[in-house]
Amino acid sequence: MTCVGCATDLAPSLLACPACHTLVHSDRLKVLAATARAAAARADAAGELSAWRDALLLLPPGSAQHRDIVARVDRLSADVIDAPADGSSRAAWSTGALAGFGLLAWKFKAVIAFVLTKGKLLALGLTNSTTALSMLPAIGVYWAVFGWPFAVGLVASIYVHEMGHVAALRRFGIAASAPMFLPGIGAVIRSRQPMVNPRERARVGLAGPIWGLGAAIAALAVYAATHAPIWIAIAQFGAWINLFNLTPIWQLDGAHAFSAMNRRQRWLVAFAVAAAFVLSREGLLILVAACATLQAWKADEGPGDGSICLQTAALVAALVGLIVVLPDAALAAR
Repeated sequence: MTCVGCATDLAPSLLACPACHTLVHSDRLKVLAATARAAAARADAAGELSAWRDALLLLPPGSAQHRDIVARVDRLSADVIDAPADGSSRAAWSTGALAGFGLLAWKFKAVIAFVLTKGKLLALGLTNSTTALSMLPAIGVYWAVFGWPFAVGLVASIYVHEMGHVAALRRFGIAASAPMFLPGIGAVIRSRQPMVNPRERARVGLAGPIWGLGAAIAALAVYAATHAPIWIAIAQFGAWINLFNLTPIWQLDGAHAFSAMNRRQRWLVAFAVAAAFVLSREGLLILVAACATLQAWKADEGPGDGSICLQTAALVAALVGLIVVLPDAALAAR
């Protein structure tokens, strides 16, 4: 490549000319800026965010233009976060002594609404060849161990969890791959654009367990209609997988949630997990509590996000309830 400003030869990976500092992708950046402005004019926050995120990939990190667009994306992202995804009242997020219980009840309503209203997105993911083809060996692995009904239900639960991440990424204007299954391990998605702050990462991370909770509740609803015990097993194991994903370590969803919390909020979640263990004796909570305690000692990296703290604690309570309380109650009622 040759610089349009001074004709210097450029390596393909360069974003700016080292001699005259002309931006290599200036024409493309102008198109993206126009696309972002057009999206803003029609109140398409996701489209505007997507265009600016593409621009970030074409700007040298640390440059004034890069900093300006990061700030703009940060502001737009905050607007998306402050606007409830389903248009519900902000009163659902009010604080107070009963806030945790109110949020938990709201979440149960919301996850059911997700499953019912996001059917188009769930169906769209299945049309992707990578997802469909990688599903088959995953089902085969679980089929060999547990039988085909449980295998299909388990893979479906994992798929719903991953599509929760995809839906959250789309809400923030972040392009992402369709889920790809790793037989015997789970599934992964890959975002193609950068996230600029921990609040985004936390919400994208928690979207998976929230949708996974909805899938587990849907399985229990099928059990209530059919009285087939396999649906309790699918709901319980699906809840267990989502609870494991809330462990705040490595690239698990819990680690993304903890990145948006301050030290006090991390300690609150750690105590909530410990209390859940005392009440339920669910062994997985020992791992979650240990990792949460280690994360709680870290220094603050920001003001914290009380909403994420509350959502994480509520998710732990809901998932533990599905693992321990609801299956036993359902079996006792038979």
